[in-house]
Amino acid sequence: MKKKGFLFALFMSIVLVLAACGTSSEKTNSDGAGKKKLRVVTDAAYAPFEYMDKDKIIGFDVDVFTAAAKEAGYDFEIVNVGWDPVFAELENGTADVGLSAITINDDRLKSYDFSIPYFESTNKILAPEGTDIEKAADLVDKTVAVQAGTTGADAVDALLGNGNEKVKKFENNNLAILEMKNNGADAVVADNAVLETYAKNNPQDNFTVIEDKEGFESEFYGFMFPKGSEIVEDFSKGLNAILDNGKYAEIYKEWFGQDPDIENLKAQQ
Repeated sequence: MKKKGFLFALFMSIVLVLAACGTSSEKTNSDGAGKKKLRVVTDAAYAPFEYMDKDKIIGFDVDVFTAAAKEAGYDFEIVNVGWDPVFAELENGTADVGLSAITINDDRLKSYDFSIPYFESTNKILAPEGTDIEKAADLVDKTVAVQAGTTGADAVDALLGNGNEKVKKFENNNLAILEMKNNGADAVVADNAVLETYAKNNPQDNFTVIEDKEGFESEFYGFMFPKGSEIVEDFSKGLNAILDNGKYAEIYKEWFGQDPDIENLKAQQ
């Protein structure tokens, strides 16, 4: 009886160990590291960085994040929530990462953490062909449409003054551009790649993109995280890995048709 009892106890111990192993496996990612699946929030109305292709979110940001996440060993789901909710979700802790062409600046660093930079940008001006606007200073006394809460909006506020009724703020750049198409604004200010992509894809609108390197300073995008997030370093390492192994350059060239200035990006770290 004692021998049978011992064998039964041994059998049950083995069963429990195997069951525990199975449970642990279900909680891990494919790399077995036990990392949770991340909720990544975005405003998918910002081509070519993130936008909807039927029911799928695609774009340069998506491809870069996917490559960095693979290096870091994380699974994730990207959810289109809109611009303001990106910030609210990170502040409330309901999302793990904000991915939406988000410029790293001192004001945002007070409330959020950022990865190393992954893209250099500058604001430019979109205006009808034949415009008399040649530089940022020429926007004074013009009606300018912008996306609210962006560095483009901040730049125009600085030029025209906070609260100026000639600065029209919209939920996204698509609505800002539509306002100009409907003759409700003289110009739109936004990130260079966004305006260049729009002008290229919509030649029938007869819009021109105006650059002013002195009027608009360079900006750098980063992945945004809740303050104190423990995964920031993982993603910075993932970004450095793709900067070094050529994957970032491959993605950049696919979306923008030219090679990136990787050394300049690294210099910002």
